[in-house]
Amino acid sequence: MGAGIGKSRDVLRIGNASGFYGDRFDAVREMLTGGPLDVLTGDYLAELTMLILGRDRLKDPKRGYAKTFLRQMEEGLGLAVERGVRIVANAGGLNPAGLADAVRELAERVGVPVRVAHVEGDDLLARGGWGEGVLTANAYLGGGGIAECLRAGADVVVTGRVTDAALVSGAAAAHFGWSPSDLDRLAGAVVAGHVLECGTQATGGNYSFFGAHDVRHPGFPLAEIAADGSSVITKHPGTGGAVTTGTVTAQLLYETAGARYAGPDVTARLDTVRLAADGPDRVRIEGVRGEAPPPALKVGLTRLGGWRNEVTFVLTGLDVAAKAELVRAQMDAAFDASGRRPAEVRWTLARTDRADADVQEEASALLRLVVRDAEQEAVGRVVSGAAIELALASYPGFHVTAPPGKGAPYGVFEAVAVDAAKVPHTAVLADGTRVDVQPAAEMRELERLPDPGLPEPLDAALPARRAPLGLVAGARSGDKGGSANVGVWARTDEAWRWLAHALTVERFRQLLPETADLTVERHVLPRLRALNFVVDGLLGEGVAAQARFDPQAKAVGEWLRSRYMDIPEVLL
Repeated sequence: MGAGIGKSRDVLRIGNASGFYGDRFDAVREMLTGGPLDVLTGDYLAELTMLILGRDRLKDPKRGYAKTFLRQMEEGLGLAVERGVRIVANAGGLNPAGLADAVRELAERVGVPVRVAHVEGDDLLARGGWGEGVLTANAYLGGGGIAECLRAGADVVVTGRVTDAALVSGAAAAHFGWSPSDLDRLAGAVVAGHVLECGTQATGGNYSFFGAHDVRHPGFPLAEIAADGSSVITKHPGTGGAVTTGTVTAQLLYETAGARYAGPDVTARLDTVRLAADGPDRVRIEGVRGEAPPPALKVGLTRLGGWRNEVTFVLTGLDVAAKAELVRAQMDAAFDASGRRPAEVRWTLARTDRADADVQEEASALLRLVVRDAEQEAVGRVVSGAAIELALASYPGFHVTAPPGKGAPYGVFEAVAVDAAKVPHTAVLADGTRVDVQPAAEMRELERLPDPGLPEPLDAALPARRAPLGLVAGARSGDKGGSANVGVWARTDEAWRWLAHALTVERFRQLLPETADLTVERHVLPRLRALNFVVDGLLGEGVAAQARFDPQAKAVGEWLRSRYMDIPEVLL
């Protein structure tokens, strides 16, 4: 394949075929057959996934990797070899060596000779000292190990926990021969990797203005990366969805915070990103500056937090509030009578009902009970039995959305920092050679940048009317441990001049009352015409804890867009 890992030294075409464990199974085939590629990546890991894999490993030490990837490779290996495409995926999870062996066995069985390498060192569970009940402890490694494997000729590289963007930046570093000091180039590749990592979220999936495009079956994205680190985000010809500056902006804001986007290899400056349309379904990313990475690596810890159960009562028609009060009082009395009240009892009433409804479901509200405790006994029969026994003895029209169960375990995610120099990072090449990857020689403590100046505000005397924020702004939200981020961007310069001044932290809290008592930070990104809000503690102990109705904060941005503000009529 020449001096680099791809077919051309000028541009490296990297595609993505998975944004999470459980994403579209056929995406590997679609990406390998839909057009030219040099590298195909797949992101299979998330905070919740690590907990799931940790429980798998408890049952069988040989497990702990994403089995879906192996099934995809039954066809994908042959297609990739035919087309000269390298595969890079973090599907190794907690057992990258085991997955590498499984890929070799598969390759022999299907008659496709491939060189398989893997990256390890992220699994720090055996180190201990993490506290009681920790199932997984994994450091987020950079792309150095991936680059070593590819430079040594690997056709398939599987990793454990690396940063999502490292799948792309590691491949780019190998192809172009970048050194760890090529910070701007690495930062550009990290930004491209961040855009690709969630698959079709870059091509119109989960997009605020989805009505503007056909997103019934969006294609997966790819990046054409140049030697200077700039890139063009696009997709294979003829695939669904769309690549626009809006879809790319939305993904850039997803699960980020301030202007400094820190990783193990480089800190990318999101405030330097410039986006420009480069033709149909093509968006150019350039101007990205990079800084030395921080001296600490993020380590994700997962543990079983206890047991939970839930019951959703349906309240129909009149007197919804009184019906809710009655069933709450009855359940509380049952808990007290049992002598084993759950440690945490949480009620939420969703007024989904409306008056004089033509459809029964539209006349109904949902009263949700969630209980948690360290012991299954306290959330099992105590809860389900009490709820069932009320069936003929409570409010009129009593029923529930599903029969209550015995309770299920829930998980807790925690992020801690560990000195990068104390975390092993090893590339295990296809021939078994082990190469130690050294941490960055230069490091820089991560500090918040001063807030940039705001644009000139619109004339305050302009007539305004009450309207949903979403008429002039898009949003994308997501989770990071117990925190949530909500990125909001304006579609025009005039809308940005209004948004930057109107959507303050105080106004954000007013619009989303669930955030009123939480710490909220606002970050301003003028080049993206965007504001990024980080809400600490909104998700409790993380997605696995199922702390709220929307446990991953996926729809918080859309909730915000539905809220009414006084918007200048000229923008509407």
